[in-house]
Amino acid sequence: MNHLRQLLNRARGHTPPSAKKAKLDEDNEDDTVMDVSVVPDTDHDGLLDDTTKDMDEQEKERYLVLRKYYFTLVSADDIVHEEECLRNPYSVKVWLRYINHKRTASLAHRVFIYERATRELPGSYKLWKAYLDLRVSTLFSSTRTTSGMRKCKLPPTHSEWANVKACFERCLVLCNKYPVIWKMYCEFMMEQPHRFSEGRRIFDRALRSLPITQHGAIWELYLKFVERIGGETVVRIWRRYLQLEPNAAEDFVSVLKGLDPPRIAEAARILAKVLETPKFESKRGKTEFQLWMELCELVTESPEIDDEDEDEENQGVNSHGAGANSITNKSSNHITLNADRLIRTGIARFTDQVGRLWNALAKYYMLQSQFDVARDIYEEALASVTTVRDFSLLFDAYAAMEEMILTRTMQQVQDGTTTYDEIDIDLRLKRFEKLMERRPVLVNDVWLRQNPQNVVEWENRVQIFKDREDRKSVLETYHKATTVIHPKRAVGKFHQLWIHYAQYYESLNEIDSARGVFDKAVCVNFKKVDELAEVWCAYADFELRCESYEAAVEVMGRATTPPRGNVAFHNSIRYGDETKDVQLRVFKSLKLWSHYVDLEEALGSLESTRAVYDRILELKIATPQTIMNYALFLETHRFFEESYKVYERGVEVFGYPLAFEIWNVYLTKFVQRYKGEKVERTRDLFEHALLNCPAKFAKSLYLMYAKYEEDYGMTRHALRIYDRATSAVADSDKPEIYRIYIEKATQFFGLPSTREIYERAISTLPDKFSVEFSVRFIEMETSLGEIDRARAVFIYASQMCDPKVDEAFWKRWMEWEVRWGSEESVREMLRVKRGVIAKWGGTVSGIGRQLLSGQNVAVTESKEPTSMAELEMEAMKEKERENTRVVGFVRAETTEKVHQDTLSGDGQADNGINPDEIAIESDSESEDENEGTDSAETRNMDVDMEALDTPSVPKAVFGGLAEKVQNGEVATGESLGAKERFKRKR
Repeated sequence: MNHLRQLLNRARGHTPPSAKKAKLDEDNEDDTVMDVSVVPDTDHDGLLDDTTKDMDEQEKERYLVLRKYYFTLVSADDIVHEEECLRNPYSVKVWLRYINHKRTASLAHRVFIYERATRELPGSYKLWKAYLDLRVSTLFSSTRTTSGMRKCKLPPTHSEWANVKACFERCLVLCNKYPVIWKMYCEFMMEQPHRFSEGRRIFDRALRSLPITQHGAIWELYLKFVERIGGETVVRIWRRYLQLEPNAAEDFVSVLKGLDPPRIAEAARILAKVLETPKFESKRGKTEFQLWMELCELVTESPEIDDEDEDEENQGVNSHGAGANSITNKSSNHITLNADRLIRTGIARFTDQVGRLWNALAKYYMLQSQFDVARDIYEEALASVTTVRDFSLLFDAYAAMEEMILTRTMQQVQDGTTTYDEIDIDLRLKRFEKLMERRPVLVNDVWLRQNPQNVVEWENRVQIFKDREDRKSVLETYHKATTVIHPKRAVGKFHQLWIHYAQYYESLNEIDSARGVFDKAVCVNFKKVDELAEVWCAYADFELRCESYEAAVEVMGRATTPPRGNVAFHNSIRYGDETKDVQLRVFKSLKLWSHYVDLEEALGSLESTRAVYDRILELKIATPQTIMNYALFLETHRFFEESYKVYERGVEVFGYPLAFEIWNVYLTKFVQRYKGEKVERTRDLFEHALLNCPAKFAKSLYLMYAKYEEDYGMTRHALRIYDRATSAVADSDKPEIYRIYIEKATQFFGLPSTREIYERAISTLPDKFSVEFSVRFIEMETSLGEIDRARAVFIYASQMCDPKVDEAFWKRWMEWEVRWGSEESVREMLRVKRGVIAKWGGTVSGIGRQLLSGQNVAVTESKEPTSMAELEMEAMKEKERENTRVVGFVRAETTEKVHQDTLSGDGQADNGINPDEIAIESDSESEDENEGTDSAETRNMDVDMEALDTPSVPKAVFGGLAEKVQNGEVATGESLGAKERFKRKR
């Protein structure tokens, strides 16, 4: 019992004096906590006598009740913790263990312990935080209302609200630097909107107590608190907050616009101040233009903003001291807005959005019913915008305003509520129609403001006035355009504008005025010489249309007259020299001279025309077309030799490839005129044309030359020309030349004479065409009965044909052997085929050809040969590495020599030697000794490739030539080809 008395006395040790007068509420419910602070102060010596000696009867009775109540809060299980608390009353851990021990106890038990703990440790944050959480939880539930407020368990008039508030106050005596405590206290007061004045003072105390770095959390709650209150308090609190956070101006504007009634004037002034702050950064990510448009909308929607007064301490009207670029009028204490200047400042600042800003300014005056001022604003805007987008926006708004005014006026006249009459309506209607008619011109003005040097838009403007048949406006536009446009910066054909200007005067039958325009135009320093030349040509054409033919020729004479100076000065002037004026260079314009020549041919004499042509050649500005025109002109007047001289001058001036066309025309006309009369001169011309002729142009000249020799010369000369052409033309033209050559040789000298041609074609042409000519060669030899020669050609051509790609060739050879060969020749063909397969299959080019042809090439892994076929393939590869020479076919000279060597004594062949036999070297004997695996068939098919170089030629190949050799008619030491033999025969 003494122990409990000590606890009771310690619990009363820090009771505030104000608690002595509190009364015990005997009607408290179970969840209501009896305040421990009502226990009176006592000493530690006596529990009753000394404590109650100064009390009246009512206080003594209350004290006895409390003592009895507190003794019931301590149970036997709490003795251990109570003793520990007596031993260590200033240890937070001890009290927390005690509180944890009583966590399942009633609320009164826990409050009793918390009160004692906080009296012993009044500065403990942990204890106060846990205690305040406990006390606040008794007032609120965990659910919230739709407005975000927590639901209250007790009515606002319950005494527990005051007890909790007293706990907060006692906590803040020493814990006033903890932002969490203040935040809890502020949230607690936010739930009591009926005590907003007291809550506002608590928020102010929190801001005064905490450092400024911790004001953020308090202000967040403070702003929410005042938004629930509304009225002037919101505005004043937000003004204070802007001093701390200027970037929150957008939120303040939203609050002002959301008040009832909205405070648009102050919102506009806040935005104006924000826009004049260069370092302002929008929290909502808005650009400066978006803020400006928001300000314009506020100003235009509330025209009375200029006259609205603000609070005495912050707002006022003062029109003095504003800068030229400021959007507000400022003095030391007052700010007021000028809507007109504000929007015009935005127009000057945001040049890419002027359309919307002009519309906002016009709307501002329209809302004030100042339609004349709004109309002037629209006219000013249409005369200053530089984009079609802004123009369309403004014009549509302008037209809508005029239509609205017209409609409303007509309605008022019908209703009889206005003094306007029908004349006023007609005037308004006429104004609206005039506005719609002006639209094309206004759009054109926009384009010209974007670029006054745009010739196309000036032409469009002229066409607009032409469609309206407004002669005066057309002439004014032409005059203004030629004055404004700078020739060097013009975009478009500025010379065409001058020409059209003169032609318009011509259409009005004002000839002298048109000449005056042309005289001015030829003095303009255009960007290019061709432009000035076109003006001169148009001037001459104008004189022709006026039937002033001599004046037209005179104009061209003036145009082609060189500037003052000697010949050296004229030669120093280059047509493409941009550093000199076009007037100095125009006399070298080919377009000008060509027009001059056309006029002279049509109107002048032969001598004057020739003089113009000669002058063109002297200036060295002629083209191949000019040369041919000059020559054709002379030919028309039957000056043939003079025309040929012109051709010759042309080919001297122009080299290939330009000279090719001149030679082509020259040779054609020369041959057509003289035919076979001047053969040697014609040959000299052809030889001169072929001298230094590029290969790609030589084909047509050689064919023309050969054709001339066939028609008017000698056949052998024609064949010699074809022979020269085979080596002189381009590689792509050689196959065609060889075909023509073979055809002509066959026509004039027969099939045997084409052997040398075939041989050279096969040896010089690419593989693709070489195979083609080999096949034709084989067909020719077969038709002559030369089977062995044809087979030799087959063997030669086979080296260029991959059996897996060129199957048609090998099929042709097989069919040919079946018809003309023997079993041995077929086996020889198969052996050659295997060799070719081995050759193409191991090379990159061969594999590539097979892939391109769509063939699937089986790539086998390298391994040791295990079969007879693989052994034979290895032997073939070894021989190819030792002897890489490609097997060739037998030429005609070699065949004759071999045949002569085979003739002995009396001209009879040795009976012991078969001249048709192909020597076969048996390589398989050594292989039989080493390997013992080759068969007789394999040995017979291994033919020495070198033996095909000098095979014996059948006697039938030479025909009667062998008898002539025997009779001594032909020297045996000579080696004659087929062509030479036919020559001697003739």
